[in-house]
Formats: sequence, structure tokens, C-alpha cells
Amino acid sequence: MSSISPDLGGDIKSSQNHFLLEPVSRANLSLSRASRNFWLYIDKGNIWSAAGVSKEPRNQAGNNFMLEAGQLWQRVSRENKKAGLKSEILSFVPAGNDALEIMQVTISNQGKKKVSFTPYAAIPLYCRSADNIRDHRHVTSLLTRIKIEKYGIKIKPTLLFDEAGHHSNSTVYFAAACDNKGRRAQYTYPTQEIFCGDSGDLEAPQAVFENRTPFKKPIQGREPMAAMRFSRMTLSPGAQVSYVVIMGISQKDLNLAALINKYNSRQKISACFKKTIQFWSAQSKSITVSSSDKNFDNWLLWVNVQPFLRKIFGCSFLPDFDYGRGGRGWRDLWQDCLGLILNNPGDVRKMLINNFGGVKIDGSNATIIGKNPGDFIADRNNISRVWMDHGVWPLITLKLYIDETGDFDILFEQAPYFRNHQLNRSKIIDYSWDDSYGTRLKARNGKIYKGTVLEHLLVQNLVQFYNVGSHNQVRLEGADWNDGLDMAKENGESVAFSSMYAANLAALAKLILETGRPSFELAEEIKILLAHFNYSDIGEKHRILEFYFSKTGQEVSGKKVRIDAAALSGSLEEKSIWMKKQIEKREWLKEGFFNGYYDNRKNRVEGRFAGVIRMSLVSQTFPVMSGLADPWQVRKIISNVLRYLYDKSSGGIRLNTDFKKEMHDLGRAFSFSYGDKENGSVFSHMVVMFANGLYQQNFAKEGWMALSSLYRMAANTDNSKIYPCLPEYFDISGRGMYSYLTGSASWFMLTLLTQAFGVKGQNGDLLIEPKLVSEQFKPGNRLSISRTFSGRKLKVTYLNPKSLEFGRYRIKSLKINSENFAIEPAPRLLISKEAIFSLPKNKLNLIEVLLD
Repeated sequence: MSSISPDLGGDIKSSQNHFLLEPVSRANLSLSRASRNFWLYIDKGNIWSAAGVSKEPRNQAGNNFMLEAGQLWQRVSRENKKAGLKSEILSFVPAGNDALEIMQVTISNQGKKKVSFTPYAAIPLYCRSADNIRDHRHVTSLLTRIKIEKYGIKIKPTLLFDEAGHHSNSTVYFAAACDNKGRRAQYTYPTQEIFCGDSGDLEAPQAVFENRTPFKKPIQGREPMAAMRFSRMTLSPGAQVSYVVIMGISQKDLNLAALINKYNSRQKISACFKKTIQFWSAQSKSITVSSSDKNFDNWLLWVNVQPFLRKIFGCSFLPDFDYGRGGRGWRDLWQDCLGLILNNPGDVRKMLINNFGGVKIDGSNATIIGKNPGDFIADRNNISRVWMDHGVWPLITLKLYIDETGDFDILFEQAPYFRNHQLNRSKIIDYSWDDSYGTRLKARNGKIYKGTVLEHLLVQNLVQFYNVGSHNQVRLEGADWNDGLDMAKENGESVAFSSMYAANLAALAKLILETGRPSFELAEEIKILLAHFNYSDIGEKHRILEFYFSKTGQEVSGKKVRIDAAALSGSLEEKSIWMKKQIEKREWLKEGFFNGYYDNRKNRVEGRFAGVIRMSLVSQTFPVMSGLADPWQVRKIISNVLRYLYDKSSGGIRLNTDFKKEMHDLGRAFSFSYGDKENGSVFSHMVVMFANGLYQQNFAKEGWMALSSLYRMAANTDNSKIYPCLPEYFDISGRGMYSYLTGSASWFMLTLLTQAFGVKGQNGDLLIEPKLVSEQFKPGNRLSISRTFSGRKLKVTYLNPKSLEFGRYRIKSLKINSENFAIEPAPRLLISKEAIFSLPKNKLNLIEVLLD
């Protein structure tokens, strides 16, 4: 869906999965452009664009505009008083297996006289790689083969153009149209040249403006066009006519007539549209909230859909995202799983195990996800680089899965390791490797080596304990979460993510003991990483890491050793404690916040420099989230976030202060204009994680302030100019950018459910630990959240009759399906998995919690 354009005023009226934009005097949608249009050549030579692209004044008096939209559909209505016509264009992608988009155009006569017109449907078709917009656009157009059929056209380019090696093409692009009685178009214009004329003007096509029928011209090897002219239509007052246009892509040839036959009447479109609405409504309601702010509750339904869109489309499913070649990256893979786990963890188990097949034995990983489960690619651009934060996310995701299910056995499932030409965290290129080896690490016997999921987690987190720079913090390498910190590969360090690796080591130490197993079988090479020595000795760390790399570079021995659980847990805990103390001692600044980075000149990045405060939200978020920061430090951090990063004009928390200079020894981010992208925008993902960390440390009021600030910015449509969603970031003016790209949607739902409402799993049991603030209850005293847990549908309702603030209430009483349960008043309550399993599956189970 395209974003609302800058000059669109008016308020969005929201219902559960639908919003309505009232008629406004200044209206224009960025989606209403020549890329898709429906023209009317009205008798007496008047021309009207039903999609809003025309030469008439945009704000002509008497013309009305209306936008209605729901989850993955929209309806644009325009009325031309002078012509006496109204157009209504419904656009949606149908739920089901057909890879196409439907555009239904309805033309109504709103006047008192008959109106005659000739309608045209016009869809430009590009039909090749986006790379060819810049390179070889004309040459690749010569590959197009156009086939005109009864209801439209199909285009199948002969080759996939690639100078490194061309390939045969099997992809078919198509568009077709008919009226509401299933009648085909009278004429088809198969190329842009034939439809637009020599000018190529899609906003003033010659065929429409000169009322021309198609003329004979070569059609092969030209820029294709799905333009179709229907027979002249006369509408009496009050009458209407509909036209259906479908457009899509297929990986094999298809029967176009049979396909459009599925959508060739109003009844069929109506049934398909209803099915699509029901499908996305069901997806959006996996987690629902009922509060006094219905706009917030309804906005959440849109946010809850975003993880599904990322799973389907990856990072670049809209052309305006400007996100390279798109696809799903390593971080996306694990963070998108968060939302999927909360909705249906049973379906995610196999996916999680497959995901560990992307881990490399050097602790790094493949960075791009292939088309099939368990398929990985080293890098989309064949660049040897490593993101140092990538080892953090798998454990966080897997721990959520274990908490939700109690499935500790997943730790002992077997998974391969990814292998390619990049070794030792991309420091070395193995020129002996080629595709014939495959992408799975092998043992010396030539067989693919597999280790447990636990072993993979140990590799990811232990390697980073040794992979440190001159300040004994984990090396920044290619970048961390902040992709814009990409110019400190040699000497940069990330203190922020050092704190997260320290937290992960502690979490693994605890998890190992919770399994109840006395020992574990691991690759013998892992023992190298369990050494005990003076951890302040950076040189010794490097020697141990290089020795490990020398034993695992091209292959592993394949031998396993059994390691005592208590000893393994103790080694991890010892290393975690040392890392935390190191950060506490050296990185807390007198200014009252943490330094998070060292640049490529080995200089500290944050603090006060020549009177300029340099502070990053990332650098505060992870010490808080990891539990490294003491409560007094958290309070000081909050104070300085409000002082230096909070933007009063927008109500958002910025990613960093204005450093007032470019940082070529740190990254490209500081060469961006301030307030955009990774240089000082309100970056949703980091704000959500900051809120998550605050909640974890029981700073609930401040956590809600951070979390709700994003909703308020998104809902302020005069500034955000977006459909309901959580965008990747808000720019300096408060406009939402990269609307459906962000993985912050999963984190938002996770934080709201498990931290604010405190309805979460703990090793398979249900933990109820609310951290709701009094503001959320106003003006009433009741809040509820619905979710599925252990296959049971639950609605948890909190009653706060005294409007008590968090920290002043305890759980006083509990009812499940109206039955009272005796409990001791406490801030948290654990309901056993057995009790949950005893609840009926086929009904909504009501849990009522009294706070007092």
C-alpha cells in the first residue's frame, strides 16, 4: 500500500480493520499516478481519469474525493460534478493461491442526463529485473515476447539478462480485463508506443486523448502495455457499470481466460473480497487489546499484521522502500519469529531448527535467507562482511519459544552449519571452495557435520567473548544493529552489544541447568572456547580465538566430547560476570550515560566533545535490557534521554543527538541529514527495545511513555501521513517512513503482551505479571488482552478499581471462567501448564485478575 501524500489533510476514522478518510478540499494520493489508470473518453471530447491522473485542476470546486481502506485493501472514490460521473476503484490482493491483484472499477451516473463514454484500462508492464531500470533497459526490452489473448496480454521475456551468465526465463507477466457481464475489451494496445504515441506520456496517452484505435506496429521487443479499450457505454441517470482488471505474475504459463473467469462478475468479486477481509481479520486478531482508547486497540490490529507481511515479502515488497535488493536478512528472520511464536509456537519449531542451519562454525552466519526453509546465502551483494550483533538474536528468540512451550528438547535437535568461501568471520577467503562442495560444513570424513541447537548457540556467543578490540569490547566488524556504523571494520568496538553478549552467556548458563541434564555432547573444538585465564589479557583472547579458527576453518574433526553441565554453566556465568563488570567500570560516563562505541581510530565515541553532547539511544538500551545497568543508572539514563534525545515537537525519542560532524571513522550514518534514518530519526525498533528494557527493570511508567510515543506519532496523520502501521522510523518532520518494512512490529506486540500486560510463558507455564500504569486504565478501571497460549484461547482482564499505579498493587484474586482460585497476594502469579491444558480448547477462556 502506498503512503498518504504530503498534501492530504483530514483525519482517519478507524474501526477494527478499516478506516475512512473524510472528503477533504486538498486531496491527492501518491498511489494515484499513471502506473495504474482507468480513463474515460466522454462524448464531446471530455477526458476524465477515474484514478485521478488527469490534466484537470486537482481541487476543482464540486469534485469530491474519498479514501476508504482496510487491511490490504483500499477503495478510492472520486466524483466529477461537471461530467456527472462518479468512479469507485477497489484494489486488493485476494487471499488464496492466485498471485495477482484485482482492481474493480465502478462508474456511476450521478447526474440527471444520460452520459456516454468509452472506457480504457491502462496498466504499464515492466516485466524484468529492477536492475535494468538503470542498466540495459532498452536491450532487455528486446527480450520481451508479447502474446495478445481474448481478455488481455501475457509477456514472457526470452531470457533473464545477466552479463555474468544469461538464463532461460520461465516467468510470465499478465494483465486481463472484462466488464461486469464478463465481456472482453474491444481493443488491446499491447505496447506503450501504440497506446501513448511517440511521446511516451502515460499521463496523456495518445490513444485516449485522440480517441485512437490501435494501429499496426511491431509488438515484440517493445515496452509492454496492458491497455484495453472497451465498447462505448451509455449510462442513464442512477445507472452504473463495473470493470475488472487483474494483473499478476506466474512462474509458468497460465490460462488467462480461465483465470479471469474466476473474477468476471460483481458477485464473484464481492465473495472474493469478503474472503480476503476475513483472512486478514483473523491474522490481525491473534492478539487483541480492549482498552478505553479504541483507536489504539484498532491500530494494534494493523501492527499485528506486519510480521506476516515480512514473512511473505521480506524487506522490500513495496517499490518505494529503497532497500537494495530486498529479501529477508538474518536479523529479520529471528525477529519476525517473535510474533509468529506468540501466535502459534507449534508451527515455528521446525522453522527455528532450520534457521540454525545458517550459523557458521566461526560464530557468524549467512546474511540472506533463501527461498526454501533452511536455504541461506552468504550476502546479497557478494561482499565479505559480518554484522557483529547477529549472534545475539537467535537465543532471544529461542528462549521465548521455550518459555511459551516448555520444549527444552529443541536444544538437542541436530542442525548443520553454513559453509561458504568466507572463513574466520570473513577475514579469510577460501579460494578452494566452490559450489560443488555445497553450503554445509563437513567433517574430516567428508560427511556433513551436525551439532545440537545448543552447540550452535554456544558457538555464536562464546566466539564473541574472544573477538574483542583494544578496549576488550566485542569488535564492531561490518556493523551492529545500526547498519549505519559501517566504517570501523578494523578497530571499531560495540560496547552496546557487548552487554547483550554478556546477558546471553548468563542466559545460556541458566538454561543449561534448567534442562536437568547432567552433561552434554558437543564438538570437541568447543572446549577451546571454555578456557579459564586472565580475561583482561586481550592477546591471550586473540590467541585462543585464532587457535579455534585453525581447528574449524575448512572442516571440523567430527569428534564429540561430553561436557559436565555444571562446569559448562559455571564457565559461561564466569565470563558473563567479567564482561558486565568490565563495562560497568570503564564505560559509564560522568555525563550520566553509557558510552556505546569505539571508532576505527580506537577513540571513544560518546560523551561531551568540545561542548557537544554525543549520546546514542542504542548505547543505553542494551545495558538496560541486559540488566547490566543498576537502577540508579537506569534513572540517570531516563533523565538524560528526556534531556538530550526526546523531541518535544514530535513527542518521539531520537536515535542519537546531533554529533555536528561526519564520522568517517565510524559510519555512514553521520553523513545522513540529521533526523533521518540512522542519524537521529525516531527509530521505532530501538524505541521499542528501550521500552522493553525499561519494563524488564520495572520502570513501567517510563516504558509505557516510550512505547506509546510511537503510537501517538503514527496516529498523528497530519504529520505521519501513513496508513495505520508502525513504520521503520519517523523523520525530522514526523513523517512515517518505510511503512511496513520494520521488524519493530514484532517487538512492539511482544513488549505490550509480555511486559506491559505481563501475560507470558515461563518454561511452558503461564506467568501473569502485569506492569500496567494507571494512565492505561483511565477513564475506567478495566483492561483486557486476548491471546492463544498452549492451544487455548485466553482473555485476561485486569481490574484496578482504586486506580493504583504500578508498584503499588498486587494480584489479590483470580477467576478462571468465573471460578475463584485461592492465591496469596503477590506481584506475579504462575499458572501451571497442567491447569492451562485442563481448559477447554473450543471456547474463549476468561481469566479475571483483581489488582489491589
